[in-house]
This record gives sequence, structure tokens and C-alpha cells, in this order.
Amino acid sequence: MTDSRARVLARIRAAVDGAPEPPAVARDYLPRHAPDAPGALLDLLHENLADYRAHVHRTTPDGVAGLVARLLAERGAATVAVPPGLPDEWLGATEAVRRLDEPRLTPYELDGTDAVVTGCAVAIAETGTIVLDGGPGQGRRALTLVPDLHLCVVRAPEQVVASVPLALPRLAPGRPLTWISGPSATSDIELDRVEGVHGPRTLEVLLVTGG
Repeated sequence: MTDSRARVLARIRAAVDGAPEPPAVARDYLPRHAPDAPGALLDLLHENLADYRAHVHRTTPDGVAGLVARLLAERGAATVAVPPGLPDEWLGATEAVRRLDEPRLTPYELDGTDAVVTGCAVAIAETGTIVLDGGPGQGRRALTLVPDLHLCVVRAPEQVVASVPLALPRLAPGRPLTWISGPSATSDIELDRVEGVHGPRTLEVLLVTGG
């Protein structure tokens, strides 16, 4: 510890010495604000994802492979990164070259990959946020941040929750959580928006409903 840091901490300890314990923080806020109906919850997620400039598609389990193949072809993606544990059938119709991230792809290989297809851990309707935790079918963080196109499959209703307070109990804090609200974007002091700076330029979300 540096001398200056030690002095600052000593002053803080002296200032609070003998102070009463702070009151308990009230946590009586509403855990959710969205409607209870599953259909309305999915509509809200769709609306908020689109508001963040994600491209949202709805399909059934049988339609995932065809939709993935069409989206990859429309975006000109000739190569696709595949996280371990991704269902084989999701890529069953695409002609894109698959690059399984096992053993791990190098940064140069990732940079030369057009797209990545993943699942997710949970999706939050009120904020339009998708959370990945590195589990099967999701992959490590670099896998979803380096390729310019990310196709993310969300299974509804089991992976869709209304709010952040309802999402947190489903997530393990020790896992590498990635919170995604639309494609990567930033803006300068003049508010000129630039996409693809810190992650994928394009986010395609597939909301899968039905048996």
C-alpha cells in the first residue's frame, strides 16, 4: 500500500469512527413492471430489442435451421464460429464453413470469421437485454465479441423474464456474464453513432416459440 493511500484510508476510518450503523436499505421495489401474459412479455422483448436496433425474427424450433441459413446467406457470411454445445440442428441448413471453438480459435482466426451463432442464458423483456453466461452453446466472451455478425437464439418462454431482478437469480455471479442490448455502438461528443466498435456490428435475434 502506498503512503498516500494509507493516509487517505486512515482519515476515512477516523471520520467514521463511532458513527452509528446505517439503516437497512429498503428493497420493497416492484420486481417487475411488465404484463404477466407470456405473449405480451415476448412482444415487449421484441419491441425493446428492435428499439436497440437488433433485428428480431420469430420462428418455431423446426424453423431455426432454415432461418439461420437464410440470415447468414443474406449477410454474406461464409464462415461461422460455433461454440461447444451448440445444437447441431441449428446449423443443419447452412452452407457456411463451421469453425468449432474447440480447441479455441486464435484471435486471428476469430477476426477472419464472419459470424457466430449462439444460444443465451436469459433474455430480459423490460430492458431488451440478452445475457450470455458462457454455458453450452454460448461460448466464451471473445467468441461473441470479435465476429461482426451475431445470431442469438432465444427460447421462449423458458428463457424470457420480465425484469433484471427476476433475471439475476438465474445467473451465477462467478460466471463470465455478457449483457447485450443491441449491436455494439458508441457515439462521439457530436452524438454521431458508430456501430461495431466494441463488438458485433449486427445482432440478429431469433425468438423461438412453440414445442
